[in-house]
Amino acid sequence: MVLRRALVGSRRRGEHNERMALVTAVLHRGVVDSDAPLLCADDLGVLRGDGVFETINVRGGAAFLLSEHLDRMANSARRMEFELPPKAELAELAEQALVAWRERAEGEGALRLVATRGREAGGPPTVYATVDPVPRERILPRRDGLRIATATLGVNADARGDAPWLLGGVKALSYASMMAVTRWAKAQGADDALWVSADGFALEGPTSSLLWLEGDTICTTPTSAGILPGTTSAYLLEQAPKAGLKTAEKLIAVGDLKNAEAAWLSSSVRGVAFITQIDGESVAQRPDITAELDKLAGFEVPS
Repeated sequence: MVLRRALVGSRRRGEHNERMALVTAVLHRGVVDSDAPLLCADDLGVLRGDGVFETINVRGGAAFLLSEHLDRMANSARRMEFELPPKAELAELAEQALVAWRERAEGEGALRLVATRGREAGGPPTVYATVDPVPRERILPRRDGLRIATATLGVNADARGDAPWLLGGVKALSYASMMAVTRWAKAQGADDALWVSADGFALEGPTSSLLWLEGDTICTTPTSAGILPGTTSAYLLEQAPKAGLKTAEKLIAVGDLKNAEAAWLSSSVRGVAFITQIDGESVAQRPDITAELDKLAGFEVPS
């Protein structure tokens, strides 16, 4: 009984510490109590997932590629036909949250910027930011890699370009299908999923961009396929010549990806994770290139 109480107490203290580390800031209000009510019951972000967001890696107390994330967020909002506050105001909101984070926590964090269309009756958008710690298990794929299960997107690779209402390339709050396919992949014994078009092309992960190696060239999926333009992958391609690598944007069939010299999923918080298996089939590894990519993007690989 004493041991059980100790374990429960320890767990509660851990949960309390996590809540203490969570920082919340609201546009034009600044840092607020993270346990205090934030959204109205009729906020369209809750009712319909009608809004946009960005999640950004925080290292050394600073947000990595913040400007690029804010630009992508603004593009997502334009595509969804609602207006965000000016970029400078969003950057100030992020900094308010980061100042509080630096006072409370150390190590890697995840800055999330959220903007909804606002209340159903009308009015300004709801805009807020949070910063919380990145759990160790979230970054272990940098060291251990990922087993991937392919999942059909149900449309051809070029379909979303002709159907803007499918919101290809938009980071919207309506993320239920992304979470559903991730749960499905884990139920199959994989670590993550990879969206595949109906005509057989590998596209992107639910929360990540696809990269692969062809000779001395790092390749990624073109945004014309309706994928979300990855901030981390774009940065890696921009920096790749420093590692003696060329870059290309092209489509790749799943069968060819399985036979690639190496492949990765990159994302803002998880970082660069090499793919070890696709649908149970082993994928070749290039630890030297993985190390270069980690170095270029500044991701720390856990021991």
